[in-house]
Amino acid sequence: MEEVELGETPEDNIKQIEIIEENNNYKLQFEIIDQYLHVYIYDNNIIKYKGYIHIVNIQYNLGVYKYDIKDIFNDIYKLNNDKFKLIKDINKYKLQIKFIIFNKMRYININLYDNNTNDNNYINEINALKVEIKRNILKLKLLQEKRKLLQEKFEILKKYEDDTYKNFNIKDKVSIHIIKYDLSSIRCSTILKDGRFVTCDGNGKIIIYNNKTYQPVLTIKEHNDYINDIIQLSSGELVSCSDDNTIKIYNINKNNIQIIQTLKEHKDRVNKIIELKNKQLVSCSFDNSIIFYHKDSNNKYIKDYSISTNGWNGPIIQTKDNEICYYEKDNDTICFYDLIKKNNIKKINDINATAYTYDNLLMMSKDLLLIGGENIISIVNVNSYNIVRTIKISDSGNIFATLMLNKDMILTGDENGRLIQWKIENDNLKIISKKENAHDDRILSLTKLGNGHILSSDLDKTVKIW
Repeated sequence: MEEVELGETPEDNIKQIEIIEENNNYKLQFEIIDQYLHVYIYDNNIIKYKGYIHIVNIQYNLGVYKYDIKDIFNDIYKLNNDKFKLIKDINKYKLQIKFIIFNKMRYININLYDNNTNDNNYINEINALKVEIKRNILKLKLLQEKRKLLQEKFEILKKYEDDTYKNFNIKDKVSIHIIKYDLSSIRCSTILKDGRFVTCDGNGKIIIYNNKTYQPVLTIKEHNDYINDIIQLSSGELVSCSDDNTIKIYNINKNNIQIIQTLKEHKDRVNKIIELKNKQLVSCSFDNSIIFYHKDSNNKYIKDYSISTNGWNGPIIQTKDNEICYYEKDNDTICFYDLIKKNNIKKINDINATAYTYDNLLMMSKDLLLIGGENIISIVNVNSYNIVRTIKISDSGNIFATLMLNKDMILTGDENGRLIQWKIENDNLKIISKKENAHDDRILSLTKLGNGHILSSDLDKTVKIW
């Protein structure tokens, strides 16, 4: 017989052991639910017991042999009949099942009740369920309290962020620190949960900097070409994607960064990666595909499914809990994709979005999507899927980078090295400040450092802190 393998759901854990001994036919059916066995015992197809057995008690009875209940049932399935013997003693109050395996006695003692008195077997079941319900209610209360605390913390941080950048004016800002790179431009950057910031260069290097001294503290090189995007997951790992067609995942702590996984599902350069609210990882590529990943039982990302697109994909963003938006470059189209139905629900053509860019999609509110384009900004309502505003920008050139400063202000970077600060007015934007010649070439990424400063990087191999 096959070895018993416990599944991940109660339905997967329903197993049956059947032993024929002389003229008797014993069946033991069980279902593992948390720390309980839900057990049915039959003697010649007549039910003798139905109820719960606490696994901890069984482990205690078997402790001298260092066996738990799963080991026993696995052994029963693996052994031949001549090496296994079942002894069943039953009386009004007690059932003892003894397993003789490898000349050692293993046994389970089950306390029974008088079936003729108040149907105590079912009372026993109900009591066990009551205990389980109380325990789940306590868990739920603890989770609710934790969620409340996290929400309060989020609101405090959000208010701090809004207040920190409330009087931000890019025109008055000067670069307080400049980082020069010798060989390549910086296409992407991000801020870590501990306050340190990260840049990625064209040689495949990830560099982590101290957020106070702005000096590098950790460096790792796993890619062999331009890194196009980098994010920190909600679980703490870093994820990067590259022109070398791969996605790399890293463990990171204060003093170390280490590669833990490489994904090679794409056949061309990987342009963008995002983490969805349901913790799925999503990537898009020059190979005209978008791939969705989930973590397996070994905590490794594996491919879930992919979708084919009409052209290569640049930016991608989650617009709703069950929806993403991505840009198809070949036909200049913004597509809205339903994550549940797994199909496109709307396309907007001739959007004039910026080519060869990865951060020009930005949710400026829960209803409005900003799209950076060629001398324009388009604002789309994600509920009606209509362009509600088109803003022309004179002498701007292509918008390559966008950043929410707070709920009321946005910062953009363009191909002329200019930073423009915008105020949100309902479904419109108004320019309130400009920084001419912030960089000598196109601005590729913007990152908020959380202390009132921002980071910008460009094609001229320079990173500036403002």
